[in-house]
Amino acid sequence: MGETSSAGFSSGGRWLRRGLYAAAALTGLALLAGGAAAVYGVRAQPRMDGRLEVRGLADRVWLRRDGSDVTHIAAASPQDAWRALGFVHAQERGWQLEFNRRLMQGRLSEILGPATLELDKLMRALDIHGAARRQYQALPAAVQEALQAYSQGIAAFYAKPSQAAAPEFLLLGTRAGADRGPAWEPEDSVGWALMMALDLGGNWGNEFARLNLLQVLDTAQLWQLMPPYPGEQPASAVDLAGLYKELGVYRAGGEAQKLAEPEAQLGSALRQWAAAAVRDMGTNDGLGSNNWVVAGCRTQSGRPLLANDPHLGLSAPAIWYFAHLQAPAGKAADGSALAAIDAIGATLPGLPFVVLGRTRQVAWGFTNTNPDVQDLYLEQIDPQDGTRYRTPTGWEPFGRREEVFKVKGQADVRLTLRSTRHGPVLSDAQAQYGQVIDTDRYALALRWAALDTDNRTVEAGLKTNSAQTVQQLFQAFSGYHSPMQSVVAADVQGHIGFKAAGKVPLRAADNDVRGVAPVPGWEARYDWQGWLAYEQTPQDDGRARGFVATANQRVTEPGYAHFLTQDWSLPYRYRRIEQLLAAGKQHDALSMAAIQNDVQSLATQALLPQLRRARSGHALADQAMQLMADFDGRMDKDRAEPLIFAVWVDELTRGIVIPRIGEQRFAMSYGKRDFRAGLEGILARNDSWWCEPAGCDRQVSDALTRTLDKLQAAYGSDMSRWRWGEAHPALSAHRPFGGVAALAPIFNVSVASSGDAYTVNAGQYNPNPAPADARGPLAGRFVNRHAPSLRAIYDLADLEASQFIYQTGQSGLALSPRYADMSEAWANGRYRPLQMAPTRWTHSLQLVPG
Repeated sequence: MGETSSAGFSSGGRWLRRGLYAAAALTGLALLAGGAAAVYGVRAQPRMDGRLEVRGLADRVWLRRDGSDVTHIAAASPQDAWRALGFVHAQERGWQLEFNRRLMQGRLSEILGPATLELDKLMRALDIHGAARRQYQALPAAVQEALQAYSQGIAAFYAKPSQAAAPEFLLLGTRAGADRGPAWEPEDSVGWALMMALDLGGNWGNEFARLNLLQVLDTAQLWQLMPPYPGEQPASAVDLAGLYKELGVYRAGGEAQKLAEPEAQLGSALRQWAAAAVRDMGTNDGLGSNNWVVAGCRTQSGRPLLANDPHLGLSAPAIWYFAHLQAPAGKAADGSALAAIDAIGATLPGLPFVVLGRTRQVAWGFTNTNPDVQDLYLEQIDPQDGTRYRTPTGWEPFGRREEVFKVKGQADVRLTLRSTRHGPVLSDAQAQYGQVIDTDRYALALRWAALDTDNRTVEAGLKTNSAQTVQQLFQAFSGYHSPMQSVVAADVQGHIGFKAAGKVPLRAADNDVRGVAPVPGWEARYDWQGWLAYEQTPQDDGRARGFVATANQRVTEPGYAHFLTQDWSLPYRYRRIEQLLAAGKQHDALSMAAIQNDVQSLATQALLPQLRRARSGHALADQAMQLMADFDGRMDKDRAEPLIFAVWVDELTRGIVIPRIGEQRFAMSYGKRDFRAGLEGILARNDSWWCEPAGCDRQVSDALTRTLDKLQAAYGSDMSRWRWGEAHPALSAHRPFGGVAALAPIFNVSVASSGDAYTVNAGQYNPNPAPADARGPLAGRFVNRHAPSLRAIYDLADLEASQFIYQTGQSGLALSPRYADMSEAWANGRYRPLQMAPTRWTHSLQLVPG
């Protein structure tokens, strides 16, 4: 027995030793891997000190970083300043540039495989790249030279790399530019301006949603679910449901068909993200911004204050990169004069100028005006010849082009894309349209202002960086095209103002649909009739009230002569800003920051009386109702009440709307669009049709029961431990690795956040997330995905006292300590100084011609 034990121990000892050797080997490999990763992490960081040779420079350029991590570029000519900014963007945001270039060109599938093919098809159908080339060729030579200089700076970085490639390039086995020439071309900058217009200037999604819903609702019911702006009638009195039925628009059997939701059919997180992007393209509901400017008569200093926080989709890295561009006046290659540049603020990687910020004497900020600059047209297909469509003068051939998509790991895919006199045929590239309309009879084409060749938005952007007064700034914006922005401005002389800058189409007097839904493309009355003159766009000099504020609400005064849209954002954010500005007698930077970080939701207050009427038999109902009785509508991340309210509104919306339009239509139209205005009206009217069979009181109560079931399952029965911020983290997602479980903690940036879609400190969530995000009882519905992408405050009494923050960090390299070092400050309402002349430099790099 002893021998047996000894032998067993000896055998076990051998296995133990082998296990220890293996563990030691694995530990050694892990240490080596960790060491290699650490070395790589260091090598991947940008060179920020010393001296670097850069091809293409005419003279030396200083790149200095200050204590706020703002990059200051001092050059001897505007051309070298633009080259240096391109170089810096490539240093810090190389992958972001590459991803965005492939996105707008419809070429993501070349490196990401079939997951992004449908998104690529849509981008090719829109022909962003082709429109950008046409627009670039129409720009003045001096503007082309600026874009060339910027792209030369990007190319110079890759020609002589001073750091290791970003991890995304290594993980995907690709490089900037790959097999398609330069890493960035001048036309790509024009294309990226178009992508911003696509993100901010879209309402074709609303038009299609209305057409889709009218298959099961009558026109009156549609306007109940998607009401016009508060206090107004629908922009169109046409019986749209009757029109579409008369035309035979809908796919045969479509009412009984289970409409496929693209996300639900797709397996990977990346595929689901791409499908959601396709579904939501042309829908800017939920996207918003705030800006306001206060005259000296209402400030402690006697000089203006200006605040801006544009709300965009959160991403890692952030959409913005803060920089200071400085160069004396010069000459372009064609001999024309180039103005001196001295501007600091937010740049967009891909564009060679400060988009939002200030010069020495004037500051400005944007919000989205959101006019209707997109119309969908039902193009009737010739039943005798499918290559033709109907026009006011007869049948005409479709424009046609063949596109070839290279797909990683698969054979090439070929697709024929069509166009009409109005623009690209979207139904060739978006499968969801074929689930609704009869594509044998009709094609769905898009007329979109931004695609027009006269789009010179980048020229206007360059001009702003030399403005020194409000008047000069607004003059610079006179050539601005798309997307229309509500610009507020202030200068050191004390002037303030607001101007809506951008192109808006004029519609014919007999256009009775007015862009709210798809129209027959063969009827000439639905064609655009030209453009609203810049002098006629909305404006305000601020004299009447001593301030001007915009928050995507209606910006036209009563009696304004021109129709811009009916799809303004609900005015809750604007009303709260107005309350706070009017209440403060003498404002300063601290009161501006307090307003930017305010989380009082007037929209929550509007529905709280309905929630307080709920009667639920749930074990937690009495405790919940006690909490809600004292709730004031502050959507604070550390409280339970906002969580209860948000889940209840979502459950109530589902309970009322889904039975009337069906699960699949709901999935196609809910998400970025939350139906809040419709819900408010239904409850206020105690609308029995929408609330049947049990009635609105029962709907309200049942929604509370479902809410408490979900919250109890997610967070337990102790309400003192429930936190809005836990369900509502601000998620800055990385593409493409933000949805990969093993990589998401490295590439994503997440922090608990306050607010909702209607607070000044906005925290908009998509209550219809992709299945990849749908985990747990709350299914990822309340993750904050659209929020202040930056906050900035400018004090015209001392512009060096200006301040900013955004939600990630300056670096686009996930292994950098500067990748997410602003996130906590952003979430907690803190700022960094924004100074042209900081007291010290943390880094100093000299670029010399090489």
